[in-house]
Formats: sequence, structure tokens, C-alpha cells
Amino acid sequence: MQSGLAGFALGLGLILAIGAQNAFVLRQGLRREHVLAVVLVCAASDAVLVSVGVAGFGALAAAVPGMEQIMRYGGAAFLAVYGARAFLAAWRGGAAMQAGIGAGSLRRAVLTCLALTWLNPHVYLDTVVLLGAVSAQYPDRLAFGVGAVTASFVFFFALGYGARLAAPLFRSPTGWRVLDAGVGLVMWAIAASLLLG
Repeated sequence: MQSGLAGFALGLGLILAIGAQNAFVLRQGLRREHVLAVVLVCAASDAVLVSVGVAGFGALAAAVPGMEQIMRYGGAAFLAVYGARAFLAAWRGGAAMQAGIGAGSLRRAVLTCLALTWLNPHVYLDTVVLLGAVSAQYPDRLAFGVGAVTASFVFFFALGYGARLAAPLFRSPTGWRVLDAGVGLVMWAIAASLLLG
């Protein structure tokens, strides 16, 4: 039980920060567009990555020379481009993101979600490397992993479906502009931290 609670707490703590993936889930939830598919893709992806980390890949990734550096620079480039797109959307105004126009097809929403999940180095650093390394400190690594995976499912479902409560704030283009500008700032800040860290 202690291992499971520790996994849940650490998993939730790592995922709480607004990032590209979380911003996309929030946006889809606000639009009420393909929410179930998006939250399932995010949570299932986290489950796979946490399982790999707990199974020992975290130690391998830390041991392979250059892997962290490749993940760092590639991720910084990805986040810089995503941030620039968010700033462009903020500059153009929120009309392009109002309910009904959004991500479009289910296929496009799922592919975008997969890209934001699997091309983000923070996902690997947090789920595979960090959770994998920390899980080795607990006697029941399986319970730790189950706790971390449970945190992902709870968080993504709460974010995707809870976004409806924030919908009144995003009925105007100004709300969308503020959200996009904030996402752009966060993405560039994370990219800068990857380059400087």
C-alpha cells in the first residue's frame, strides 16, 4: 500500500505541470471534442511508459551515453515549435479554437495527442527515467507502478472532463488568447530549461 501511494503521489506531482500534452487535453475538453479518445491515449501512453520505467528501462536510459542529450535537444526543438504555434494562435485570436472548429477529425486529434505525448522528452524523463529510478527504492515496484499509472488515469480524465467547468472563461476570443499565450510561454520556458539544464 505504501509503495502504491508513493507511486500515485509522485506520478500525480510529475504530471500536474501544464505542458503541451496537458494543454491539448484541456483544449479538447473545453471544446468537448473527442475527449474520451484523447484522455485514453494520454493515460494509456503513460501506462506503457511507466511500465517500461518500472521494469528497468530507466536505469538503461541513464546508462546509455548521449541518450539524455539527444532527448534534451530534440525535445527543446519540438517544444520551441509548439510554443511558436501557440503564440501564433494567440496573435490571430481565439476564433480558430472555438467549439466546433477545433482539432477536426478523431484521427487528427489522436495523432496530435500521440505526437505531443511520444515526442516530448519530459514524458520520457518523468515516466521512464525518474519514475523508473524511484521505483527501485520501494519493496513493491509493481504497486508503485500501479499507483503511478492510476494517477495518470485520474489526472487525464479529471482534466479532460473537468475542463467543462472552465468553459465560461473561454467563450470569448480573449480567454483563448490568454490560454494560448500562456501555453506558448510555458513551452518556451521548458525548452529553455532543457537547453540550459
